Parts: sequence; structure tokens; C-alpha cells
Amino acid sequence: MGIYTRKGDDGTTGLLFGGRVRKDADPIEVNGAVDEAQAALGLARAHGYRDAELNEILMDLERDLYVLMAEVATLPENRSKLSAGTSLVTKEMVDKLETLIDSLSERFAMPTEFVIPGQNIVSASLDVARTGVRRAERLSVSYKLDDSLVTPYLNRLSDLVWTMARWQEGDDHILAKGES
Repeated sequence: MGIYTRKGDDGTTGLLFGGRVRKDADPIEVNGAVDEAQAALGLARAHGYRDAELNEILMDLERDLYVLMAEVATLPENRSKLSAGTSLVTKEMVDKLETLIDSLSERFAMPTEFVIPGQNIVSASLDVARTGVRRAERLSVSYKLDDSLVTPYLNRLSDLVWTMARWQEGDDHILAKGES
């Protein structure tokens, strides 16, 4: 199978379970931002490849984002075809992020001021990923899916990625008011 199909040459793209929408439609904008954030998480993973725990966490998050993108790429009339945890974001997925935030937060002193990104390559990569997640979250608000946890998941994910960046800095945060 070739990488190109020519089906999108008319400016549309196919959705999960059928249907086509313009490439600038809301669900495609959301998924485009999620795709960028997922790639940035992959970059952070590549930079932190020696850290097995970080690698495992990021791999799980990248897989979760495939679930989220599947949900977003499904027309409302096909939502009944989604499968919890496979193509539909679940409460357990959101709860898992909160548990991870709490666990990681116990490992370092929480900054008391705004942090200046760039302490090291891993934390900087995570901060870039966080901004992508935040953009995806903002876009998801305008593409309202009934009974969906896409926006809460993205909101919690951005908090987690911020926490992960601080975790990767340890207690060596550079604060906006000066060095800690």
C-alpha cells in the first residue's frame, strides 16, 4: 500500500467509521494540535531515553492520545461505535493522569513562582509538548462532543506534562524572579 491515496486532494479527509470533512474542520484542527503535542512528547522521550520511567510514562501518554484522536475523528452519529479505552477517552484515563501528577509532585519542591523553561533539554521538550496540549485543549472547547472526556483529559494532561517538566528539573528550577 502506498502512502498517498489522492483522496485528500480535494481538501477533505476521512473519519473513523466513515464520513469525510474539510481538512480545516474543527475535529481535524483538534487532532492536528494533538498530533503535534504527541510528536513533542516523542521528542522529550527521545531526549530522555536513558530514563526508563520517563520513557514508560511518555509511551503510555502517546498511546492514550491515539485513543483521544480516534474519538475526535468520529462523527457524532457514529459515537456508539467507539470502544472505551480503545477509541473513547474514559474517566479511568483521566484519573490515571491525576494519580501520576500527585505521585510525581512528591519528588521535587514545587516552584513558588513562574518557571522559565529551558533548564535542560528534557524539561524544555516537555514544556514545548505542554504548549501543544494546551492548544489542543483550547481547540477542543470549540468542538463540543456530547458526553466526552476529551477536554478534561487534555486539561489534566497539560498539568501532568508541566509537572513532568518540573520533575525532570529536580529542584533546579529557574524562577522568573531569579534563581531558586
